[in-house]
Amino acid sequence: MNKITAEHLARSAFVYIRQSTADQLMHNQESQRRQYGLADRARQLGWAKIEVIDDDLGRSGGGINRPGFERLLAAICEGHAGAVFAIEASRLARNGRDWHTLIEFCGLVGTVIVDEDGIYDPRHPNDRLLLGMKGTMSELELSLFRQRSQEALKQKARRGALFLGVAAGYVKTGRERIEKDPDQRVQDALRLVFAKFAELQSVRQVHMWFRDEGIALPVKSHDAEGRFIAWKLPLYNTVHNILTNPVYAGAYAFGRTTSKVIIEEGRKRVRRGLRRPQMEWDVLLKDQHEGYIPWSEFESNQQVIANNAIGKGSATAKGAVRRGGLLLAGLLRCGHCGRKMYVAYSGKAGRYHCRGALVNHGTERCISFGGLRADEAVGAAVLGALKPLGIDAATKALEVQASETSAAQRQLELALQRARYEATHARRQYDAVDPANRLVAGELERRWNNALEAVHEIEGEIAALEARRPSLLGEKERDQLMRLGADLDLAWSHPAATSATRKRIVRAALREIVVRIEGGVIEMVLHWQGGDHTVLELKMNAAGKHRWTVPEDTLTLVRELARLMPDRQIARLLNRAGKPTGRGNGWTQARICSFRSHHGIAVHRTSEWAERGEITLEAAAQIMDVSVMTALRMARLGIIKGRQVCYGAPWAFKTADIAAYRTRNAPQRPLTADPAQQRFDFQ
Repeated sequence: MNKITAEHLARSAFVYIRQSTADQLMHNQESQRRQYGLADRARQLGWAKIEVIDDDLGRSGGGINRPGFERLLAAICEGHAGAVFAIEASRLARNGRDWHTLIEFCGLVGTVIVDEDGIYDPRHPNDRLLLGMKGTMSELELSLFRQRSQEALKQKARRGALFLGVAAGYVKTGRERIEKDPDQRVQDALRLVFAKFAELQSVRQVHMWFRDEGIALPVKSHDAEGRFIAWKLPLYNTVHNILTNPVYAGAYAFGRTTSKVIIEEGRKRVRRGLRRPQMEWDVLLKDQHEGYIPWSEFESNQQVIANNAIGKGSATAKGAVRRGGLLLAGLLRCGHCGRKMYVAYSGKAGRYHCRGALVNHGTERCISFGGLRADEAVGAAVLGALKPLGIDAATKALEVQASETSAAQRQLELALQRARYEATHARRQYDAVDPANRLVAGELERRWNNALEAVHEIEGEIAALEARRPSLLGEKERDQLMRLGADLDLAWSHPAATSATRKRIVRAALREIVVRIEGGVIEMVLHWQGGDHTVLELKMNAAGKHRWTVPEDTLTLVRELARLMPDRQIARLLNRAGKPTGRGNGWTQARICSFRSHHGIAVHRTSEWAERGEITLEAAAQIMDVSVMTALRMARLGIIKGRQVCYGAPWAFKTADIAAYRTRNAPQRPLTADPAQQRFDFQ
């Protein structure tokens, strides 16, 4: 029975073409020719209208989004397709969902399916059964292929012999081993990445340093001839991949990433390259080849990177060193609820606070305290622990400064060697060609000129770098550095010491600080990197007390002076006495007035002395009929009773006391009777 009818021939014949991978497109051309040849078979079977669908070339048939297959289903549903041509069922679909959907639609509208084996009408039970079995076998075949290939890969990976790709800095030797790239420039560039990370402790900072210095890093690149090393200014991912790849620590790792399948708009979508924790890697073999860093340093680097990644939601991440004056950001943990503590800045001052309970549960915030005193106490503890290492650090700094060529210059020198080699190679090629063959000689001359220009450009960069290079330390600077090494307190407070430097020092010494507040006392448990613990206790300021508060003795002095003199004279007296304001400024009449008002101290009145029955030194001298200096000496010797609030303040005497003294010490013999007689007042 002929399954192709006039109704089928009146519609179009659709030839569906698909290959799974880009590699098949490049190297499996015969399969494409066979599939495109189905159009000739459609003409032989009688179809005049033939449409070829090849939108899905390079796409898997395992259920992912395929626009060509979607277009084919739409044409079938609209009744435009009389037949669907394909080499085999696996070309149309590799999963049961798509295959049975196609069979169902073809059966509904009467579309036949044609492959190399025959013609099938899905409306016939036998054909439908045969098509279903073909789809099932195709799906099973794919599963078996995938299982066998994956097991073979894992078997080879367990021996450490599977290399799907080789990282920059290594080359393959044979089929199952790798070794360091013999190019010295490549090796030095990679070592520099690890050295700068050990110094800066941040992937982002290392990336920015390389960009600022203009230092390129080696990356694997591809062209028509194969893989090669290209030199480019690094991206963030380039630096991150170097620091997190265990191959640079001499280890072989397999299964560091995985794939995740999700359903999106009814189609399977595969997300590849998802990183897995080290404990879930399929294979990890240490000491497989020569590394750029030891495995212990690699693990330490991963811990630093994990601590910097506060955006990943880790409860133990400290975060990288950030801007801000407070030293303990990222190190503090609340001893009451166990959550991390954060920093809030108000102007130049900052506070540490724990708001986890407030944010998560709507309860009261845990604890909060000012950062300056806590930073000062922890800084003193860290300096006390590091003081024995100060001289050694200063000595090493001198050695490095005297012997080290800058990293940028070293990289440029290696690049210059490579450029000169390329120029020499281009010259040899030019010299070897027949001068009469201008077609070849002209191209070789152009390459030679380009190589010479590259040499000249690098030489200019080295000269500019030399001009910017700081001079060597003189004897004076060396002595100063040694003094700073001997006195870490001086180095800590030196104007050139930045907040970021202090934070790195603190983080190098401390792992975490647990803080509790009990009874107005801040208890800080310092967890050192070596495993020791130290407890610090700080008394919290009372309400209204802060670092700008005027001392109590100054407040008491102002209270007493306000009863003796006006604000202007009080300001002069405090300035002479060396008692500044809370912020370290001098006193003025306006500041005294504001200070009195804030503390509720009444303004001075001229009638106060009389109301208290007190008189000044001058008035007392006049009553006693002595000079002012004599009265002053008598007051200092205690002959007459008086009071002076502070040195420089006016003396105050009770009127009754001075009158009584005058009565007790009146002259026993009369003076001369001559009214014209005068007396001398000696001072």
